[in-house]
Amino acid sequence: MDIHQILEHLPHRYPFLLVDRVVALEAGKSIHAYKNVTINEPFFQGHFPHHPVMPGVLIMEALAQAAGILSFKTMGEKPSDDSVFYFVGIDAARFKKPVMPGDQLHLHVSIERQMRGIWKYKAEARVDGEMVAEANLMCAKRDIAK
Repeated sequence: MDIHQILEHLPHRYPFLLVDRVVALEAGKSIHAYKNVTINEPFFQGHFPHHPVMPGVLIMEALAQAAGILSFKTMGEKPSDDSVFYFVGIDAARFKKPVMPGDQLHLHVSIERQMRGIWKYKAEARVDGEMVAEANLMCAKRDIAK
């Protein structure tokens, strides 16, 4: 999936869109996507100016966005103004190595289970084949009251 297809399957936009390309996707199973991390990212101005490091919470968000694409593709749906996928939980999050400008952050997410609108995923982020972060994520699709 290129960026145009990603924009069809995620409601996020700059500066909060954290998925640049989907390399592989098997609906109902897994996704492999990536984020090109550049020095132009707005968060590097303050995290940290003398030693830029991608915040761990944004690595988790990138994994959750990849999970969102996987979920929408699995359901055969696209985001709408009537509902939203909320990031509702992180378990066993671990950060192994800092992510720096110039890195390509590979996002690997697989569906563990889906029940009553709650999705559980196993997620790993890698740079140059080395794991930089991992977690078990939970997201939930909820209707938006209007």
